[in-house]
Amino acid sequence: MLWLRGDFLSGTLQDAFLASEHHSAADICRAAHGRFAQKLMKDLFTNCTNALRPVEDTDYIINVTLQATLSQIIDMDERNQILTTYLWVRQVWMDAFLTWKKEDYDGLDTIRIPSSYVWRPDIVLYNSADDEFSSSMETNVVLRNDGQVMWDQPAITKSSCSVDVAFFPFDVQQCDLTFGSWTHNGNQMDLFNADLADFVPNVEWEVLGMPAKKNVILYGCCSEPYPDITFSLHLKRRASFYIFNLLIPCMMISFLAPLGFYLPADSGEKVSLGVTVLLALTVFQLLVAESMPPSESIPLIGKYYIATMTMVTASTALTIFIMNIHHCGGEARPVPEWAERFILKYLARICFVYEVGENCLGGARKEPLSQEGSDSPSANGGSTKGANWDVNGKAWGGKVEVEPLKVEQEVTNQTDWKEDLFVTIDHSQEKGAAGVRGEESNCGVEGGGGAGGNRREILVRCLCQHQELGKNVEYIANSYQDQRAAQLRIGEWRKVAKVMDRFFMWLFFIMVFFMSILILGKSV
Repeated sequence: MLWLRGDFLSGTLQDAFLASEHHSAADICRAAHGRFAQKLMKDLFTNCTNALRPVEDTDYIINVTLQATLSQIIDMDERNQILTTYLWVRQVWMDAFLTWKKEDYDGLDTIRIPSSYVWRPDIVLYNSADDEFSSSMETNVVLRNDGQVMWDQPAITKSSCSVDVAFFPFDVQQCDLTFGSWTHNGNQMDLFNADLADFVPNVEWEVLGMPAKKNVILYGCCSEPYPDITFSLHLKRRASFYIFNLLIPCMMISFLAPLGFYLPADSGEKVSLGVTVLLALTVFQLLVAESMPPSESIPLIGKYYIATMTMVTASTALTIFIMNIHHCGGEARPVPEWAERFILKYLARICFVYEVGENCLGGARKEPLSQEGSDSPSANGGSTKGANWDVNGKAWGGKVEVEPLKVEQEVTNQTDWKEDLFVTIDHSQEKGAAGVRGEESNCGVEGGGGAGGNRREILVRCLCQHQELGKNVEYIANSYQDQRAAQLRIGEWRKVAKVMDRFFMWLFFIMVFFMSILILGKSV
């Protein structure tokens, strides 16, 4: 047992020694690389400066390769026309004074040092809209043994972007990011671009591409050319948010405007509905105007709102005009012949406007102005056949039992009799006549027998007040006729207003429908 325990302890100690020897070798290797890196740093930067271009001859041109990757679109301020992006910028160039042989430094081929130790190209964003110019981050550079310097730098840039909102919210924007040297011209530093196709999706904008293009520009201040790299960022707006929050509510409100013509004129809410719809559209118009730049280019949704508001204003004005027609009183003129022919006949059928008892095939049934000459039974159930009267030997037709006062009026109006009248009544056409009342309406009646028993002579003593009574009856009859004619004129004007209401309702419904189809067609 003691022997076995001694072997176990000796094996454990041996493994621990081997492990410690391995770790110490790795530490020694890293320490050796660290010593060589320190020696390399001392050798490279002893007589080196970062203030001058790293070229052996000042006539040489240093080539800088510029790459930019769009990581995120932070904000697109359409009103101020500023695009805020998060970019990964890579700059690569050759430094003629920072080269070494890796064999002299234990195979060390790359080192990472602070970017402030080496010369850096003064590349800036020409169309920057940042107030502080401090959006870049100081990072290390990767230095290779052949003198290549690679500087990866994340940056949050604010660039000016000319936003065209003519087709908002179905617009496509192009924002340019122009990078170039601020002090070095094309004879001292040249730029080359390299495209990177790494894009991070954005919730509001769809990135269609970011091609790069090199430009050489001669400015008026200097005779030397100045190269720059322009990255054109193509963006397409995702319009789902604006469709569901701005367009569809506006369309639903717009379809309420033609329904104002369908409201009854006596409801008193026709004008109120139009004004309410107009105010709702004004609120949506203000929401769009607050986010758009104050330019001459009117957005598509703004044009739709303006067209809809114009239509609602026109419908409200037409509603007021039609209500004026509807409330024409009895003193109004009769409906013109052309309006009766065109509106009440043809346009009413097109708009499916019919009165009670009227269908699409037959016309309206017009009631007579009075009951004169009709063969309908009397109010008190009298016979349809009346008696034949002979007044002073002259034939006179009338109905005694239907309207006795009217008979007196007709007798009084035809001849101006001031003396007693001999009235002969022929009852031969009456069946089961029971005679005539002796006194009626303050008139004295004296009866006598006639030949054959079928004729009966009545002496009617008309008092002086009968003439006044006849005038009153005539006045009442004329008033009734005038009132009836006024009611017919009012009914015709109301039907004209109803037909115009239906016509404009269908017309505005068609206009709203086509405007909605046109603006939604832009999103396809």
